[in-house]
Amino acid sequence: MTCAVFDTKPYDREFLGAAAAAGGVELRFLEFRLGPETLATAKGAECVCVFVNDRADRPVLEALAAQGTKHLALRCAGFNNVDLAAARELGLTVTRVPAYSPYAVAEHTLALLLTLNRRIHRAYNRVREQNFSLNGLVGFDLHGKTVGIVGTGKIGRITARIFRGFGCEVVAFDTIPDEAWAAENRIRYAALPDLLAASDIVSLHVPLFPETFHLLDETTLAMMKPGAFILNTSRGKLIDTRALIGGLKSGRIGGVALDVYEEEEGIFFEDLSGSVLQDDELSRLLTFPNVLITSHQAFLTKEALGEIARVTVENIGRLAGGGQPLDGTAL
Repeated sequence: MTCAVFDTKPYDREFLGAAAAAGGVELRFLEFRLGPETLATAKGAECVCVFVNDRADRPVLEALAAQGTKHLALRCAGFNNVDLAAARELGLTVTRVPAYSPYAVAEHTLALLLTLNRRIHRAYNRVREQNFSLNGLVGFDLHGKTVGIVGTGKIGRITARIFRGFGCEVVAFDTIPDEAWAAENRIRYAALPDLLAASDIVSLHVPLFPETFHLLDETTLAMMKPGAFILNTSRGKLIDTRALIGGLKSGRIGGVALDVYEEEEGIFFEDLSGSVLQDDELSRLLTFPNVLITSHQAFLTKEALGEIARVTVENIGRLAGGGQPLDGTAL
């Protein structure tokens, strides 16, 4: 059985290739994303493996099913790019990797904040030019600050504990609060408006669903404590970019660190250094000195890539042999 693997980069091929060799699975690596224009390249593949920006809506899934595809394997946790109802109707099994390394994402969240707050990126560039001035590099202590964690799944909980280690007060919001966990870690739950009003730093750790789309918009951004920082290593569409730009221009938002962006498809994961960036809102964000953006790399550790490859390949092998996917991975 062959699996067509879309939107692959060298690190994907390294880790997936090693797992496939050990598991006896044949993978066909494709550098381009899955979409209406490219789905013909998956013809004859019983399995198709996709990533966060591949397109798996109803028309694409119908075409894949007609070509003989039986299994759609997501090598990520998020599945907002997949029409699950259509997949069920078409008899397609959809699997994902629900937990690869929550530490990778949580640690990157803190790395972004520390870099932005202490102007590490600006200081690095200055020193390389033999400019040892400290003007404009003033940050603030994390110790004693209030941090709002929106979403207390695996990543949110680890992020919260790291912030507690810095001596921060942590306030959390979740639609299903775990009061026992909160009490054990000296964290309190609050309603979202109360969290936004109290927090010096707000960190987003929720999946993208219709109810979380533009969770931070003009209305909720206005609830935030003036000068607060926003961190997002979850999904770009949790934030209304235009409203965010407005908050930055007015000075209400003190700083923003993003690993994801609302319209990142076709931009993130690509080398566009020789091109004119066509996204005006991303271009505007990049002009702010208090904005730091990385291109969806929070997951990018050896441990996470290894676990993603292991789970993805094992599910491909299990389903090819007529078995069941790993517990917790089927959608």
